[in-house]
Amino acid sequence: MAGGAREVLTLQLGHFAGFVGAHWWNQQDAALGRATSAQESLGELCPDVLYRTGQTLHGQETYTPRLILMDLKGSLNSLKQEGGLYWDKQLDAAVAWHGKLTTHKEEVYPQNPHLQDLLSAEGVRSSDGFWRVKSIPNGKGPPPVTTAAIPKPLESSVRVWSDFLRVHLHPRSICMIQKYNHDGETGRLEAFGQGESVLKEPRYLEELEDRLHFYVEECDYLQGFQILCDLHDGFSGVGAKAAELLQDEYSGRGIITWGLIPGSYSLGEPQKNIYRLLNTAFGLVRLTAYSSFVCPLSLGGSLGLRPQPPVNFPHLHYDATLPFHCSAILATALDTVTVPYRLRSSPVSMVHLANMLTFSGKKVVTAGAVIPFPLVPGQSLPDALVQLGGATSWTPLSACGNPLGTRCFAQSVVLRGIDRACHTSQLTPGTPLPSPLHACTTGEEVLAQYLHQQQPRVTSSSHLLLTPCRVAPPYPYLFSSLGQQGMVLDGPPRGTEYDPLGLTPLFLHSSAQHPSVWGSVLLFVLAPDPGRLGHRAHQTGPATLGQLLGCWGGTG
Repeated sequence: MAGGAREVLTLQLGHFAGFVGAHWWNQQDAALGRATSAQESLGELCPDVLYRTGQTLHGQETYTPRLILMDLKGSLNSLKQEGGLYWDKQLDAAVAWHGKLTTHKEEVYPQNPHLQDLLSAEGVRSSDGFWRVKSIPNGKGPPPVTTAAIPKPLESSVRVWSDFLRVHLHPRSICMIQKYNHDGETGRLEAFGQGESVLKEPRYLEELEDRLHFYVEECDYLQGFQILCDLHDGFSGVGAKAAELLQDEYSGRGIITWGLIPGSYSLGEPQKNIYRLLNTAFGLVRLTAYSSFVCPLSLGGSLGLRPQPPVNFPHLHYDATLPFHCSAILATALDTVTVPYRLRSSPVSMVHLANMLTFSGKKVVTAGAVIPFPLVPGQSLPDALVQLGGATSWTPLSACGNPLGTRCFAQSVVLRGIDRACHTSQLTPGTPLPSPLHACTTGEEVLAQYLHQQQPRVTSSSHLLLTPCRVAPPYPYLFSSLGQQGMVLDGPPRGTEYDPLGLTPLFLHSSAQHPSVWGSVLLFVLAPDPGRLGHRAHQTGPATLGQLLGCWGGTG
């Protein structure tokens, strides 16, 4: 039980959602295991919101994600469906039948060598086959991340999300859809209607309900569900039926859906592009009907048939064709935008956050970010915000184009990783103030004043955290011209080397240590103006869309 925590159950639906989820849980693991410095606030985020405690068959305590994930046959590679944390070699070998036996053994898929090197440095399993849980800092989380042996970049070897997942899952987390294949040209989950039909089958519906009851019944105060769902394929239909089930069975709880779309696509595949567009449209319409709000997340420039260049971050270098890269950035954004309902002190509930961001049935919101926040050494928060300017310098993360000219009525803003000494101006007394922000006495006041200056008619909820975004292997190297604490430098950090792809970490010690902190992140969620993303379908022709949806659903 998570005593006193406002628990959240995560549903992870689809393969790209698996990529984002793997990075997301790896970041939670890094935050749990990394020893905090004296300058960092120890308890701003409550891990019990996302994690649950349990015991292995040998009575050893575990701390695993409160998670249900669904994916297709062939997507796990070396990861066992029941996980490895509760694995018992003696029970596996025990056979009650004394008659003649015929053994059919499936070939074991080899674990990703780079991830295996990383985990072997931490001693994940003893020679007798029993899982040995090391000491847990403050009673929770894995042991601190070791940096003695750092694997090579994973880009060339990652095929599926389980290739780089370093977090152990509960046996009731993974639910496989065996009737569809992850690989190959046939037996694919391609259409919205196919996804809806999956959860109409008693086999999969009962399995999902059983797992929901298992996790929900052990919660003291369940505040709601967060759904990480692929929008571009048939999992948009799975997500819509799952959201409908949650609304029917757990009315009054928050249901926040993060619709995930890979970063790039090609004009050379017109049929796949039409499928992608229809799945996305139908998914947004159905998910908004059953969710508290829906926020699409993508590094693509557009959701339409005409491809737009992927979004650009001045201090990040990533390959938009690699799900491993795109999902890492989206997972980091997700780790920040979900801060309000994961706070240990004075959290904003999922329901309250949704009520603030939605109005008059408009339940599709958009996200944007500045990653990392452009704070240079010796600069204060007021200096950086004055230099940043308005929201036009923030990168959109919802594939809805340039936000310039949109009419926002509410927003949730999170700024994290700024040292307390930089929160306010340090000007010498008597020096003329460059802006009203320099007169503020706290960092929270600086951020609130900045938001009011930029958008005086917008309702804003803001949070300023000392806790930075932590990343650890196997997070990709995406950083450029950043110092060890995430501050922007004029040139490359001393002692670092550029790799052949031009991707640099925050800081590399002589021992090739991976960056431990992705400094400061400013991220905001906007409710769009009427007629924009996802809502226009309702306004222009609900009957026509409903007829088309019926035809598309019938193709499954």
